[in-house]
Amino acid sequence: MTMRNLKRVLTIALIAMASLGISISTIVAQNYAQASASDGTLRRLRVPILMYHYVSQLPENPDELRRGLTVTPQQFREHLDYLKARQYTSVSLYEIYLALTQGYRLPDQPVALTFDDGYKEHLTTVVPALRERGLTGTFFIITGNADNQRPGYLNWDEVNQIASQGMEIASHTKSHVDLRTSTHATLVYEILGSIESIQAHVRTTTIAFAYPMGRYNEETMELLRQVNIAAAVSTSHGTTHTSD
Repeated sequence: MTMRNLKRVLTIALIAMASLGISISTIVAQNYAQASASDGTLRRLRVPILMYHYVSQLPENPDELRRGLTVTPQQFREHLDYLKARQYTSVSLYEIYLALTQGYRLPDQPVALTFDDGYKEHLTTVVPALRERGLTGTFFIITGNADNQRPGYLNWDEVNQIASQGMEIASHTKSHVDLRTSTHATLVYEILGSIESIQAHVRTTTIAFAYPMGRYNEETMELLRQVNIAAAVSTSHGTTHTSD
């Protein structure tokens, strides 16, 4: 079977060499301050970071964007079985960061699984499939959708259900705008507002971020530094991550 989905690049060095972290467990999050410093060694790792959006059947007359962002539940389960058959182990973005900056030892076949936007099926379809196979994932939430209980998207109770099953919850802005063309006030609202919503509703610290549509600029990265978001993922194709 050939896996058909998108891979993404973790922009660690572009955000902050000395302040990145993302954890699957509360213990790791609590130890973030002690574990966030780089030892100064330049490293290069090959770790696939797989990106998913819709894990569902296609609706009637889908456009090309929806087709490109969708895998069926059966395809998704086949992807996970493919990874397990080849002895891949899921890792968090925090672990990738530690490997790059401090030499933390990753499993022989590491892979990070990420899920964007916060669709309902992430709770009903994705999480059960991950748990059945002993895998974990990072779920990037558009928090305005949860705030407003937008149909088709997770509400905060459902986001908490995902978090309670060992999954990481992280920021994907408030409303999924193009950050490159946003004013500074809008950037603060979209980035800091999203982080504060997660902290208020999920009671966890988020220190990772997914750029909407993979788009960002220097002002965006500077604000992420200021609010202690240290790792961000784009939609660039590739599996190699460096600490330089």
